[in-house]
Amino acid sequence: MNAQQLKNSILQFAMQGELVEQIPSEEPVKDLLKKIREEKDQLIKDKKIKKEQPYSPVTPEEVLFDIPETWQWVRLSEISTYIQRGKSPKYSDEEKIPVISQKCVQWSGFSILPAKFIDPESLDKYEKIRFLQDGDILWNSTGLGTVGRVAIYEEKRNPYLYAVADSHVTIVRCSKNIFFEYVNYYLSSFYIQSRILELTSGTTKQKELNTSTVKNILVPLPPVKEQQRIVTKIKVLESEIDRYGELYELNKTIESKFPVSIEKSILQYAMQGKLIEQNANHEPVSELLEKIKEEKEELQKNKIIKKEKAQDPINEEELPFKIPDSWRWVRLNDICTYIQRGKSPQYSVKEEIPVISQKCVQWNGFTIEPARFIDPLSFDKYEKIRHLQDGDILWNSTGLGTVGRVAVYKNELNPFSAGVVDSHVTIVRCSSLLSYKFVYYYLSSFYIQSKILELTSGTTKQRELNTSTVKSVLIPLPPVEEQIRIILKIEELLDITKELQV
Repeated sequence: MNAQQLKNSILQFAMQGELVEQIPSEEPVKDLLKKIREEKDQLIKDKKIKKEQPYSPVTPEEVLFDIPETWQWVRLSEISTYIQRGKSPKYSDEEKIPVISQKCVQWSGFSILPAKFIDPESLDKYEKIRFLQDGDILWNSTGLGTVGRVAIYEEKRNPYLYAVADSHVTIVRCSKNIFFEYVNYYLSSFYIQSRILELTSGTTKQKELNTSTVKNILVPLPPVKEQQRIVTKIKVLESEIDRYGELYELNKTIESKFPVSIEKSILQYAMQGKLIEQNANHEPVSELLEKIKEEKEELQKNKIIKKEKAQDPINEEELPFKIPDSWRWVRLNDICTYIQRGKSPQYSVKEEIPVISQKCVQWNGFTIEPARFIDPLSFDKYEKIRHLQDGDILWNSTGLGTVGRVAVYKNELNPFSAGVVDSHVTIVRCSSLLSYKFVYYYLSSFYIQSKILELTSGTTKQRELNTSTVKSVLIPLPPVEEQIRIILKIEELLDITKELQV
């Protein structure tokens, strides 16, 4: 168990009422909720906040887990005086009032450093309630990879007079009658964070945590004194977790020769350009991309492939890690001549043309053994481009537990005259001008595989890796000579790890 997993466990115990003792004589939660209602009524009367729609009662079906009898499930809006997304600001070079963005909200806490500044003349369009207050909980509310991060706004970290939030951050201002730190711990707990994708809506590229969803989130509410004890206990344990984390990381370093860890590290280092030295004399990636473009245009001209829509330009916020200056971030489709899911076949007992399924795509490589066979009479309905080619990358594209597995198709492993894939497998056919092995190693790397659930859509039982998503996957591209050197080094090191497993 690493430090984060330990913290997740502690927060889960805390939110289930198992971290500190309950004291029946403490003020009941119903009295606390009454005080909060009175506080909000006064704020409404003073026109500091607007009257809200009544909360939907919490139903037994919604209850997430058992809590002590002295606690109560409530909606976040019920214990908050203000929940709202920020506004899209008019920026200025005049450094007076900072605009808090998602970059300011990190798991390590709130930081003013990445903030840009608002045009002071536009401030009169901001109601007073929109100015951040000490203890406001900031919740990132858009963007895959950023949505869900939560931190507490601290006035002492802001050297300016005020601050406002932009439209990608939700402000959760808790009632003064409860401990906002308790709510922050709950929102940052593994239970909430593991459900972020369920709580959001929108496309894969632009997930949204809507304000109405935030307001309706269920919170397990203990009496106020117990909240204080929980917060105090967690803070004490956090310092111990930090010490544990240091020891854990040290132990991990000592055990770094464990083969699986080594394989992950090898691929990660390789894809960040840290496995071998760069050579400034190599053909620039820009020239390689121009040649690939010409190759695809020739294939389109000869009607071998169809012309495609232009890919979205890559923006800085998408870049997951740093790469050498001689490399380029590209979308997978930029360097492939064909990316497509297979078709649902008409099967036959006649063993002529195998249909490659997800069972044929295993982590230990491609295998023809589990393949069924297509009805030979339906084979002529398959365009030639759908016939598998040596070096095609096969990417399992449906089903929890199978989606994401990747392997390389080899003609030598198929004793039949041809092969096709079914609708659960995506063919990724790289340009002949680069190394398909480099792309394969990247798609099978821990970085991509750890993001599979983010890349997929659909229900829990039937996750889908859509073709459009596959085409848009970012890949760090080195010069082709460096790709070859990287592959040779990877395979040399992986051979060593196999020896360690014996």
